[in-house]
Amino acid sequence: MPGWNFALFPERASTHAGRVDAVYFFLVAICTLVTIGVFVMITYFAVRYRASKNRQAVQIEGSTVLEITWSVIPLMIFMWFFIWGAVVYWDGARAPADSEEVYVVAKQWMWKIQHMNGVREINELHVPVGRDIVTTMVSQDVIHSFYVPAFRVKADVLPGRYTHVWFHATKPGTYHLFCAEYCGTMHSGMIGSVIVMEPAQYQAWLAGGAAQGSLAQNGQALFQQLGCNTCHRADSLARAPNLQGVYGRPIKLADGRTVIADDSYVRESILNPTAKVVAGFQPIMPNFASQLNEEGVLALVAYVKSLAQQTTGEPVANRPVPNQAPPAGKKVE
Repeated sequence: MPGWNFALFPERASTHAGRVDAVYFFLVAICTLVTIGVFVMITYFAVRYRASKNRQAVQIEGSTVLEITWSVIPLMIFMWFFIWGAVVYWDGARAPADSEEVYVVAKQWMWKIQHMNGVREINELHVPVGRDIVTTMVSQDVIHSFYVPAFRVKADVLPGRYTHVWFHATKPGTYHLFCAEYCGTMHSGMIGSVIVMEPAQYQAWLAGGAAQGSLAQNGQALFQQLGCNTCHRADSLARAPNLQGVYGRPIKLADGRTVIADDSYVRESILNPTAKVVAGFQPIMPNFASQLNEEGVLALVAYVKSLAQQTTGEPVANRPVPNQAPPAGKKVE
């Protein structure tokens, strides 16, 4: 039919797509060969040993070689499936260290996307071709799933927890973005587009966005607005850890555990500050869950992350301070 375009699989538009397809097609090929083999053997035995008059049954003794063979060969094939699939999964689960970051908030029924320079999008994600992109995702309500078929990437987007997915687009173009997890009555309408642009076009688009400061700058303003800077400071009046240079480093907790100060830790410390109290400090920080939406939390996380390269002479994070109340009229954190 003229103009009819039928594609059995979506095009490959990322470095990860070919590896995923290779595993899939290998599985299909092996399953097809096994199915054909079983069908041929069933047909052969049905004809060869069909019912006939005066046929006498003959006892057949077991064959150790045969039993070992049909046990070892399938085991090797299944182990190869596992190892190959695990390598592809591992590669897809660990983003390169220099990836460009994008924040995604899923909400019934839309994708809210924010770039590090502050540019925001709804149901569209602009990225440059030939660049590693990592998304930090969280849901504002129910479980969603970020799925781009052309990139062969899919990851659940969960409420109250950050998840990540990364990709490296290889072709400019516009690609479908779906929610692959039933999320309510308008689930089918929760669609979007990933728009892959040439680097120069992407930079021009990024520069033309109506951003009100970068994400980290917005987080800094929110940090001061909430009064966090009255406690998170580097001098002797500090009542909470100094956040300069903290992100990405191990943090010793009051209960003796040690955690890494990553995105999830910072988020939890904002919304549930008594869950992991830093050693040497009192649990006096209020809960900001009722004052912040997910975009606000992401801005604060971006601000703390921007302080990662900043250091002071002596970190406050592990220095005990007196258990004293904050100044009157001041919020504490």
